[in-house]
Amino acid sequence: MRPAPPSTGFPFTAVVGMDDLQLALILATISPAIGGVLIRGEKGTAKSTAVRALTEILPPVEVVLGCRFSCDPEAPAADCPDGPHAVPEAVSRAARLVELPVGATEDRVLGSLHLEKALAEGVTAYEPGLLAAAHRGLLYVDEVNLLHDHLVDVLLDAAAMGRATIERDGVSVTHPARFVLVGTMNPEEGELRPQLLDRFGLTVDVVASRDPAVRVEVMRARLSYEADPAAFVTRYDGPQRELAERIVKARDLLGEVILTDSALRQIAEICASFDVDGMRADLVTARTAVAHAAWSGRTVVEVEDVRAAAKLALPHRRRRNPFDAPGMDDDQLEQAIQNSMPQDPDDDPDGGPDGGSGGGTDPDTAPPTDSSGDRNPTNEQDEAETPATGPDLPRNSADPDPADQSTEQPGRPTPVGEVAGSSEPYKARLLSVQAAGAGVAGRRSRAITEVGRVVGDRPRVGRESGRPHLLATIRAAAPHQHARGRTGAGLSVRATDVRLSVREGREGNLVLFCVDASGSMGTKKRMGEVKTAIVSLLLDAYQRRDTVGLVTFAGAEATVALPPTGSVETAVRRLESLPTGGRTPLAEGLMQAAEVLRIAAIRDPRRRPLLVLVTDGRATQGEKAFARAKQAAGWLAQRGIATVVVDCEPRRGVRLGLAGELAGDLGAEYLDLGDVAAGNLVRTVSEWKVA
Repeated sequence: MRPAPPSTGFPFTAVVGMDDLQLALILATISPAIGGVLIRGEKGTAKSTAVRALTEILPPVEVVLGCRFSCDPEAPAADCPDGPHAVPEAVSRAARLVELPVGATEDRVLGSLHLEKALAEGVTAYEPGLLAAAHRGLLYVDEVNLLHDHLVDVLLDAAAMGRATIERDGVSVTHPARFVLVGTMNPEEGELRPQLLDRFGLTVDVVASRDPAVRVEVMRARLSYEADPAAFVTRYDGPQRELAERIVKARDLLGEVILTDSALRQIAEICASFDVDGMRADLVTARTAVAHAAWSGRTVVEVEDVRAAAKLALPHRRRRNPFDAPGMDDDQLEQAIQNSMPQDPDDDPDGGPDGGSGGGTDPDTAPPTDSSGDRNPTNEQDEAETPATGPDLPRNSADPDPADQSTEQPGRPTPVGEVAGSSEPYKARLLSVQAAGAGVAGRRSRAITEVGRVVGDRPRVGRESGRPHLLATIRAAAPHQHARGRTGAGLSVRATDVRLSVREGREGNLVLFCVDASGSMGTKKRMGEVKTAIVSLLLDAYQRRDTVGLVTFAGAEATVALPPTGSVETAVRRLESLPTGGRTPLAEGLMQAAEVLRIAAIRDPRRRPLLVLVTDGRATQGEKAFARAKQAAGWLAQRGIATVVVDCEPRRGVRLGLAGELAGDLGAEYLDLGDVAAGNLVRTVSEWKVA
């Protein structure tokens, strides 16, 4: 009987319908200087399967025996912490896949001081982290969009520089860290910030095929693998070996590939036509084109290599604001390639500076421009018809706009089911929960977190990792030195003596919007202003790494339009499509918000909530509607829910002040709609203390 293969993981060559994903991973392994791959896709699209299968086709790695940093025996790093390697003994091992969990700390990623050795032996001993383990292999981060931003920065810096530098806690270490960084994410759970997206070399959007034939092939392959993994893997031995050999040949050929001046010019023109920021797009596209040429067995970069590189390197660099989805139109790319192709003036009847030769833009395919030449003007007609109200400030008056008189009468409530759109968002005022919590790292409220200023110390639990508090550890160990029989230099330190630093930073909160979508909110113009204010607050939540939720109430009931999620983009889309009209079930809205917060506290107890109630306070649904709303508000206040009330009642005319009264019952901070855009002023939401 034939022995079972050493690995029974799903073969890379057996992955079906993921050609772009497979190509991106292969190119990144051929040329790690590309900067890694980000894989975006919905759940159940084999993202993790493809990444884990990649190691099976990578060639084995020769390393120095006993070196924790996987030095190459032929060229060991001169500054290797385990060196110098005078006469290194080589050993071969398989390419390594190191997985970084979402909850990893900076100490676990970079490495840290070996505290017991430092105190007991008086030596600075460095304990390597995951970056050292990933050297000359793959570093895989699943759900990279849920990783703390500062850790993503650390990973991307190391991937770009090929080295990791640790300067902390008395440790000064630099070691090689050349690896292929691969991140996967589900956009439904929140996007990476544009500046972090840009740091990934390549990006692939993965979606399940809608072709029934492809889906059948996927099911057949997976079921066959699950029935007999060993036999299934054996069936792909040949294709796996062929692919591995091709990757080795491409790596060897990489240094011989010529990137001509015309290819460089073409890459520059394509990147400029897509209006990307900075020069990273040009550099990554050039490196990817060279890798693709080597993969194709060519020694000169051709147009096909540039096309393949641009498809992988540019889509995620086109986001102009945080709510834009990454992506690129294939037709636009083809047009940019055609425009960048050198043309013979004799073949162009319209040649010359005004004829469009040499990379001009086709007016039939160019993006729309305004009179100043700016591309993609937004809401041009609305801006021309809306009276000026000052920069970045919403309109606060309920007076009708002349542009609306053709469809609705002044002051007429929004018809039931009608959708009002928002305008350009503005910088919103910071809202935060007052007392310091112990939540997840973010940028909103004060909290005890893993990063920030030192405010105290605490005992270490078990083998818990974290930044040590050296002075506190010494104080804890000092009284026991005589009893422990210490003689000579150094301290006798035990695990129970170790103290970790307590740091205060900022946390992310759950910002739950409870939005009045009833007819009492006034005209369509007024509801548009309300949506603009909420979108501005959502943008602020995005930048502060909050999770958000959306509850709406209108007619006879309240609805959870969006359960708590990290995808602020989804919240914006739900809000924009929100219809308005009908009566105002204010009490029902408050109770529905309370239920959402109750469930959220069970699922994520460390994330403190911040309720933002957007209403004019005019409860009209059912008997004693406002009295029931006040009762619900008091119930929320008793449970210590930090709340802010945004009053949408028009400033002109008779004001009832119901929203302000409701804010008093909630123990909430009160804001007028116009005060949401208050520059850099800070409003703190006081937490209600239960008597």
